[in-house]
Amino acid sequence: MAYNFKKVTVVPTAKDFIDCVLSRTQRKTPTVVHRQYRIGRIRTFYTRKIKFTQQNYHDKLSTILTEFPKLDDVHPFYADLMNVLYDRDHYKLALGQINTALHLIDNVSKDYVRLMKFSDSLYRCKQLKRAALGRMCTVMKRQNQSLQYLEQVRQHLSRLPSIDPNTRTLLLCGFPNVGKSSFMNKLTRADVEVQPYAFTTKSLFVGHMDYRYLRWQVVDTPGILDHALEDRNTIEMQAITALAHLRAAVLFLLDGSEQCGHSMEEQLSLFASLRPLFANKPILLLLNKIDVRRPEELSADHQAKLKEIVDSGVPVLPISTMTEEGLADAKTDACDRLLAYRVDSKLRGKKGTSVTSRLHLAEPAPRDQKQRPPCIPAAVAAKRDRQAAMAEEKKRTLRDEEVEGGETWSLDLRRDYDLHNEEERYDVMPEIIDGKNIADYIDEDIAKRLDELEEEEGLRMEAGEYDEEQDPNEALTLQTRRQVAAVRRQRQLIRRERIDKHSRNYPVAPRKLRHRQEAGEAAKNADDDDDEWEDDDGGDLSMVMDGEGVGRKRKRGRSETPRPTKRSRDSSKSRVRSASRSSSKVPRDVSGLSRPSDSKTAKRKAKLVQRKFIRFGKAGEADRHIATKMPKHLFSGKRGMGKTDRR
Repeated sequence: MAYNFKKVTVVPTAKDFIDCVLSRTQRKTPTVVHRQYRIGRIRTFYTRKIKFTQQNYHDKLSTILTEFPKLDDVHPFYADLMNVLYDRDHYKLALGQINTALHLIDNVSKDYVRLMKFSDSLYRCKQLKRAALGRMCTVMKRQNQSLQYLEQVRQHLSRLPSIDPNTRTLLLCGFPNVGKSSFMNKLTRADVEVQPYAFTTKSLFVGHMDYRYLRWQVVDTPGILDHALEDRNTIEMQAITALAHLRAAVLFLLDGSEQCGHSMEEQLSLFASLRPLFANKPILLLLNKIDVRRPEELSADHQAKLKEIVDSGVPVLPISTMTEEGLADAKTDACDRLLAYRVDSKLRGKKGTSVTSRLHLAEPAPRDQKQRPPCIPAAVAAKRDRQAAMAEEKKRTLRDEEVEGGETWSLDLRRDYDLHNEEERYDVMPEIIDGKNIADYIDEDIAKRLDELEEEEGLRMEAGEYDEEQDPNEALTLQTRRQVAAVRRQRQLIRRERIDKHSRNYPVAPRKLRHRQEAGEAAKNADDDDDEWEDDDGGDLSMVMDGEGVGRKRKRGRSETPRPTKRSRDSSKSRVRSASRSSSKVPRDVSGLSRPSDSKTAKRKAKLVQRKFIRFGKAGEADRHIATKMPKHLFSGKRGMGKTDRR
C-alpha cells in the first residue's frame, strides 16, 4: 500500500502547546465563582478546569502518537528509510517521551482531583487548581526538544515521494553522473534536475509511465560509490535501502564514455559488490552514452567482462539518453522481465498452488492414423461465399449519388419509407390541424370563384370607383388659408408662453396681486392702435381665435418674439438682466470648482462622507451593537500583586 505522510498534524512547540491548551480552558469553562457559594459548587468549578485541561493535553498528545507512523507496522522499506534519515532510536525515544508525558499529565489530574475533595475554602481550591495546571505545563515544557524533533520529522516525511513498495517498479542505480535522471526524464513524465556534476540527485525521486495499459513507477536513486557499507553516507544509504526492499526490476547504468569521472573497472566492480542485493530480481545492464563511445570501441578487456556478465544471465543493452537510441527496447525488455517474474513468483506461492491444483488441461490422444478434417455444412459454406461476395461489392452511398447529381441533386426523404403498398410512396400527405384534415375544408370551386372575383374587380376599376377624390382643402380661398396659418402661429405662441410660465425663475406673486397686474396690462394694451393688430388681409383674428379663449392679437412684425403678459417688466434693462442671469446660471455640482474634471472627485468624497450616515440611517432595532470594552472572561477573578497577565 502507498503511505500518505502528508496528513500528519503539525506538532507545535511546548510554548505554543501550553498557550493553546490554557486559552481553550479559559474560553470553554466557567470563569465566575464567589466565596459565598457552597463548598461543593466551588469544588466542582475548579475540578472541571483541571479535568478539562487534562483532557485537552490527552487528546492532542494522543493525536501525535496515533498519526506518526510506527516503525514496526509500516513496510520494511519505509522502516529502513526512516532509520537512515531520522535514526530509528531517536525517533522511538521521542515518541516514547511524548507517551510518558501523556501518562504523567493523567496522573497529575487524578491526584489533584482527589485532593480537591478535601479543600474547605475557595482559596484552597484555587491554589490546588493552580498547582495542577502548573505541574501539567511543567511536564510539557520538558518535552520541548522532542516536540521540535518530531516537527522536523513530520516536515521531512511530508516531502518524501509516495512510493508503493508492492506495485510494478523499475529501479535505476549506478555511479553518480552516469545518466540515471536523464533516463528517467525520457521514460516518464517526471522532471528531475539534471546537471553535469556528481550527486545532483540527493534523495529518491518517483516517476510514472504506462505499459500494456498498466501503471508503472520508476524510482531514481542517488549515486552509489564503490566502498564499504559502513562508509556510505545518508544519500547513498537511501539507494541501498530501495535496492534491498523494493520488488522491482533493477536497471544498472554504466557510462561507457567514462565521462562520469569513474572508469569502467570501477563501475563493473560496483556492480559485482551490489550483486547480492539483486537476488530474486530481474536485472538489466544498460550501457549509456553510446553516442560518444560505441560498444565496439571499448577495450578488449572491457568487452570480455561484459561478455561474462551476459553469459551469467544479465542482458547488456546499449542506450543513449541524448539521441534516445535503445530507450524503447530497454523499457520493453525490463517491463516484460518484471511481469514474467511477478507471475512466476505468484505461481510458486501458496495461492498459485491452490489455483493450479483445480485446473486440468485435457489433451486427447489419437486412436488411429485416420485423418478427420473438420466438417462444414454446405449451407454454412454457401453463406460464407455470399458474405464474401457482398463484401467485395462496394455499397452505393448517398454521397456517391450527390457527387454524380451535382447541383441538381436533392435528397429524397421518402426513398427509404417502409410501406406495404409501394404505390403510396409519393402520395400527397394530408395536413392535420387540431385533429382535422385541412383538405376537408377546401372548396372544390375555389379556383373558379377566384376568377370571378378578379373579373369583377377589373370592371370596377374600369368604371373609376377607386379613383382618388379631390382634396377638400383645395377649395379654400387664399384668404382662408392665410387665416388658418395665422391661427397655427398663434397657437404656437400660446404654447411657448405656457412653457415660459412653468420655467420662470422669480417669486410667484399672490393670486390677488396677479389679477391686478393682468387687468392693468389688458387696459394698457386696449389703448394701443387697432391698425397694428389687424391681419395682413384685413381680417380680424379675434374671431378666428375665439375657440382658444384668448383675446390677445399679434403684431404685424413676425420676426419679433411676443412678450408674455405675466412676465412683463417696467424697463427693458431689467428684462435683459433677468434673462441673462437665468440662462447663465452654473449647476450646483460644478460651482466653485476650478476644473470640470474635479466634479467626479468631489462627488466621490461626498459619498464617502455620507456613507456612515447612510449606514446608520438604514439600521434597524436588531442592528444595534455595543462592543464589549472589557471581556469578563479575561478580567474577572482575583489577581495578585503585579500579576497583569490575562490568566
